[in-house]
Amino acid sequence: MKVGVPKEIKVQEHRVGLTPGAVREYVAAGHSVIVESNAGVGIGATDDHYRKAGAMIADHAQDVFASSDMIVKVKEPQPSEWSQLRENQILFTYLHLAPDPDQAKGLINSGCTAIAYETVIDAIGGLPLLAPMSEVAGRLSIEAAGSALKRSAGGRGLLIGGVPGVPPARVVVIGGGVVGFHAARMAAGLGAEVTILDRSIPRLRALDEQFGGRARTRFSSLEAVEDEVFAADVVIGAVLVPGASAPKLVSRNMLSSMRKGAVIVDVAIDQGGCFETSRATTHADPTYDIDGIVHYCVANMPGAVPLTSSQALNNATLPFGLALANKGFAAVLESPHLRAGLNVHRGRLTYRAVADSLGLPFSTIEQAAA
Repeated sequence: MKVGVPKEIKVQEHRVGLTPGAVREYVAAGHSVIVESNAGVGIGATDDHYRKAGAMIADHAQDVFASSDMIVKVKEPQPSEWSQLRENQILFTYLHLAPDPDQAKGLINSGCTAIAYETVIDAIGGLPLLAPMSEVAGRLSIEAAGSALKRSAGGRGLLIGGVPGVPPARVVVIGGGVVGFHAARMAAGLGAEVTILDRSIPRLRALDEQFGGRARTRFSSLEAVEDEVFAADVVIGAVLVPGASAPKLVSRNMLSSMRKGAVIVDVAIDQGGCFETSRATTHADPTYDIDGIVHYCVANMPGAVPLTSSQALNNATLPFGLALANKGFAAVLESPHLRAGLNVHRGRLTYRAVADSLGLPFSTIEQAAA
């Protein structure tokens, strides 16, 4: 199969769909890889690195899209990219379609087969291609919160870990999944007072054991969310409903009862965000203020550390990408893991949570493939 890797064009996105090491694996498996010139510059990978790995280099993205059977990316395609996709071409990347009707319609109109990293599952129902970026984003969320808490950034002027004789920041993490765990781990490691909210009792038990008293756990009722958010210096939004829009757990009205200069970090912004006042921001302009509360809502947080992120992502995506390259769409039909990743096929939405979020018709894979 001909596998194409265009340069990412989303603002401040420096990751790359395939590292040179991953290209070697595809070439060794008998596939050809075409990489857009300078696609790997954000991770320090030159065109020569890709040539040595066995890739061909294309001067323009149009050449990559036109000559490839499968496109491997990191972030969702932008308008200039989805217009270049075509029927029977596979797109393998993060999509986050639920809050993005324009992209969904663009992919539907293209006729391509779009497989979303964020909905591919593993043998136990986990999300193996979302997990590595969730780990990165969870850890970065505390770094971002620490910067936003500075008075010069509009925050309370508070050091997350405090100092001897001065209390640390109170950090509330809403959601105890991969993002929430890593955010809490970083915050606790810095000495913050950490509370994790989740609606799964088994998950709360597991977190309680993992943290061994270094973080509190609390069932995420409406009352608990209000109690904790109102007393927090930092609130990390780490709630995920696979493929669907994130639930809005903190309303605009609640901001007035929060501490002035408190910081909200919405890691769920790719899925629309879990705070009513969230709107996507960029690394170039990451924060804004509403009612005295600093909002950090960067939609591609792991893009800030592209070397770590690209390597971690490629480690996870490689076996799935090779399966697609080896068998094409047949790999989707054969694998329950890739079936869960299929969001669009031949002009139809094949992931129910996305279809429901967008109010568009849903088709089974068999209906779409007929």
